[in-house]
Amino acid sequence: MNDVQRTLRKAIKADISVVSMHTNLDNARGGVNFKIAERLQAASVVPMGDEQHPGQWVIAQLQEPMMACDFIHYVKKRLEAHTAMCNELLLRPIRRVAICGGAGDFLLDSAVAKGADAFLTGEMHYHQYFGYEQQIQICVVGHYESEHFTKQLLRDIIAEACPEVRTVLAETTTNPIIYI
Repeated sequence: MNDVQRTLRKAIKADISVVSMHTNLDNARGGVNFKIAERLQAASVVPMGDEQHPGQWVIAQLQEPMMACDFIHYVKKRLEAHTAMCNELLLRPIRRVAICGGAGDFLLDSAVAKGADAFLTGEMHYHQYFGYEQQIQICVVGHYESEHFTKQLLRDIIAEACPEVRTVLAETTTNPIIYI
């Protein structure tokens, strides 16, 4: 029995309902990427997508432009990330940020094509960092770190739609990656 099966079994035995909507929430207006933009206190957020990648990312406009090093430290602070993996620091201010929580490396070229100054995601393959020097600032904070505020998002959605339903946020951390 794997971890998911064990978790579901425990929930069923404890008479706890489980709702799983990971990819749906990634693609939804007001979903994961909007929550990241909210954490960054973005001035505006525009959903992006095309036939190949409908609605899976956003471009957020920062309230004030900032230099790459400041941007990276700001992202780490706002997302409570321990570290960030980046390409060469961009030598011009960052204002437009393409955001895709989780594993968004497949959208890097789309972010460049849309004129983003920075690309923020949770994970990216090593070789994709090459070839974008001074074109776009890549900032990769970790899959978990890019999505861990989602539970608050779900709580708020449920509380608004069904105020009579009691919601409790789990305090457990399920990130299998530790930073030393």
